[in-house]
Amino acid sequence: MTQVPSAEAALHFTVTDDDTAAAVGSGILPVLGTPRLLAWCEAATCAAIDPALAPGETSVGTRIQLEHLAPSVVGQAVEVTARLAYADGRLRRFSVAARNVGPEGPGKLVGSGEITRVVVDGERFLSRISG
Repeated sequence: MTQVPSAEAALHFTVTDDDTAAAVGSGILPVLGTPRLLAWCEAATCAAIDPALAPGETSVGTRIQLEHLAPSVVGQAVEVTARLAYADGRLRRFSVAARNVGPEGPGKLVGSGEITRVVVDGERFLSRISG
């Protein structure tokens, strides 16, 4: 079994009109759109993995499983966390969660899931897809 190094991050966002389902094309309601929630979860995985990368390395997303469980209205603060759950070679699998945040701290679970990233050499990766 591969030892899982410690890697986690917490990012904070506030839902704006640009983050709503209506704005991102995933519905008509003025609540946090699932594509934006996914982008925030991916940003948290990047924040968790980036400190462990060698110069020239980056990571790419390869698999996403996300449940959007509750709405967040415009103006709502949201905390998104990513925690490394599994590592094997270049593969890293993160547990992600998003919670609405109020004055009393993290509250209702907005979304949860897993995001898998693979560590790659940035230049080598780009050279294989250009031209």
